[in-house]
Amino acid sequence: MIEPNVVRLERWNISLGAGQPLVVIAGLNVLENLDLALGVGRHLKQVTAELGLPFVFKASFDKANRSSIKSYRGPGLKEGLAMLAEVKRALDVPVATDIHEIDQAEAVAAVADLVQIPAFLCRQTDLVVAAARATSAAGGWLHVKKAQFLAPWDVKNIIDKAREAVPGLPIVMCERGSSFGYNNLVVDMLAIGEMQRLGVPVTIDATHAVQLPGADPRTGGGSTGGRREGVPVIAKAAVAAGADGVFLEFHPDPDKALCDGPSCLPLDSAAALLSTLKALHQAVRS
Repeated sequence: MIEPNVVRLERWNISLGAGQPLVVIAGLNVLENLDLALGVGRHLKQVTAELGLPFVFKASFDKANRSSIKSYRGPGLKEGLAMLAEVKRALDVPVATDIHEIDQAEAVAAVADLVQIPAFLCRQTDLVVAAARATSAAGGWLHVKKAQFLAPWDVKNIIDKAREAVPGLPIVMCERGSSFGYNNLVVDMLAIGEMQRLGVPVTIDATHAVQLPGADPRTGGGSTGGRREGVPVIAKAAVAAGADGVFLEFHPDPDKALCDGPSCLPLDSAAALLSTLKALHQAVRS
């Protein structure tokens, strides 16, 4: 019997939530090309397999929320989903990506095992309902980022919306920090337990939690900055606070990443960080 705050991907034999292994949702911030996606995915699959951690590959086909109209957004829906489908097939891993528009829901859910609602869109009722229905029909999970402007207990309304549309929907909430003055975010670790008490598993997006919105000195505010060195700090603190999964973004050369490089970790740091996170998770759960 699966507990209310445990969700399961039957096809992949992955469970997320109370009493389950730490799930790793990791990959690229945005798809750049297929070879890069396969390379990053292959490396992360090897690392997580050696550690015995469930792995979901993540990459966005479109970054619609950009500081500048000139910012790189990704390959778009059609080409991006084709890339994700090939990563899924070639590496035999589940995949996750985010949607921004209602009419993307069915196409995305047909490929992605985790359909993600971006933080700024988590209160868009029609988008949440469309994603819930499409995800349920395809047998996946709905992964919802908590908005930077919401208290953790206020996500109950998001959960209620989704489950009114689809009773029993597997839904996962994601903590990614709260707005704190201008160009900064903070993470309240108590928020993890608050959301879990609503009957859902909770992940930590340690990558986006260290963003400095509109504060990249390289572009004079034309893109988002970040504090890369803070990602392991946030990830470790959140796992110690009881997070059920971690969401992390990597790149072989973060300073050359086409999007959000300042918040991205070097790919070769994955093994050490994930090993530490596994040990912390086991210590907390024991």
